[in-house]
Amino acid sequence: MVNKMGFFAEAGPVQIFVSNHLIPDDMEFQSGDVPNYTTSDGSVKIQKESEVRLKIIGTRVDATEIFCIGTIKDDFLGVISDPGGAL
Repeated sequence: MVNKMGFFAEAGPVQIFVSNHLIPDDMEFQSGDVPNYTTSDGSVKIQKESEVRLKIIGTRVDATEIFCIGTIKDDFLGVISDPGGAL
């Protein structure tokens, strides 16, 4: 799921939230039919079903779920597969 606050990713049973503050500054949220984060030149796009390499920076364990906070604002992190074909 992608929204103006950031995006949620899944890694097995773990749900990971990446806040818009932890997304590179050159990526902006685009609303519309398919909400996404896109670079200013349009070459990279994060949307539903995109595969993203991220780093987990925090965790919280609840009785039934594990929640994590992640970032893509670091070297070698970001989109590795784009269903829209922008890569």
